[in-house]
Amino acid sequence: MRYVVIMAGGSGTRLWPLSRQGRPKQLLEILDGKSLLRLAFERLDGLVPAEQILVCTGRAYADDVARQLPELPAANILGEPEGRDSLNAVAWSAAEVERRDPEAVVAMVTADQVISPVDEFQKSLRTAFEVAEARPQSLVTLGVIPTSPHTGYGYLHRAEELDGFPGVHRIQEFKEKPGREVAEHYLASGQYWWNAGMFVWRAATLLGQLEQLLPETADVVRRIAANPSLLDELFPTLKKISVDYAVMEPASAGETDGEVVSVGLHIDWRDVGGFASLADLLDTDEAGNAVDGLTVALDTSGSVLINTVGEDHVVSAIGLSDCLVVATPSATLVCRLDDAERVKELVGLVRDRFSELA
Repeated sequence: MRYVVIMAGGSGTRLWPLSRQGRPKQLLEILDGKSLLRLAFERLDGLVPAEQILVCTGRAYADDVARQLPELPAANILGEPEGRDSLNAVAWSAAEVERRDPEAVVAMVTADQVISPVDEFQKSLRTAFEVAEARPQSLVTLGVIPTSPHTGYGYLHRAEELDGFPGVHRIQEFKEKPGREVAEHYLASGQYWWNAGMFVWRAATLLGQLEQLLPETADVVRRIAANPSLLDELFPTLKKISVDYAVMEPASAGETDGEVVSVGLHIDWRDVGGFASLADLLDTDEAGNAVDGLTVALDTSGSVLINTVGEDHVVSAIGLSDCLVVATPSATLVCRLDDAERVKELVGLVRDRFSELA
């Protein structure tokens, strides 16, 4: 059978103070009253039944996930006792799916992206399922067709097309986030796609790759799936590493018996990693400011003004240009937009001084 795992871990510190230790960005209901998690779930409508959708998240968020996704069985919410990077999220999820169905093919999709149109996303995901079903050793990654020389995304270097699957390509190399000049070369060459960080494979195939690369990880996640009471004891012992570094890059370099291929996504794709990307999704006022909540601006332009305090509080600004103002009931952030990427650094200071407010 086909399964989907929504990866909904992470704390989203680059969106502080909107996102907090107990309320990460994927759970914030900031897009027409819906969260990124809810939107990710709704994108799967008609693709697989709800009982074949799992969510891997932090244990502290499990109750919130259950509230936002009442369609899911309780057993389909996998709560990590602590974050151990993306490899262990997908490995544990794959082991749980394999336990339920040894022949299962599973898609690993993210909960922190905005994607449209949904029908194009589903079309590509169905193709990825078909590839994984037809070619058991395939590790399918989804690649977004780039529209700009973006320097904030990783890239996939495509090779030849896969026989029998038009538009599906082998991947010869994963590339880190490039500088501007390199990104422009990637775009001009037509040989690179953005790395969406989403995958489709047979659950047993992913674990088989780990048996070759990190056998201890494969053994531990299977033990946890077989005996959930071992989760707290064993999960923190897993090596903290991303799935790209641990599996996808070695496999693409021929270090395993797996084959890395990619299905293209012809979509509008926004990775909501910080305030700059979030601003693109907000309404704008007559001066071009991105706004959310009760705000008033005078002689202010190119700024982002966000107010989640409530209907009895207004955020007002005079004479600002290219600034960020975020007001929440317990914390307020003010900075220039070009310093917004330093929010993670700031959160560390807040945590040191006022831990309960971070």
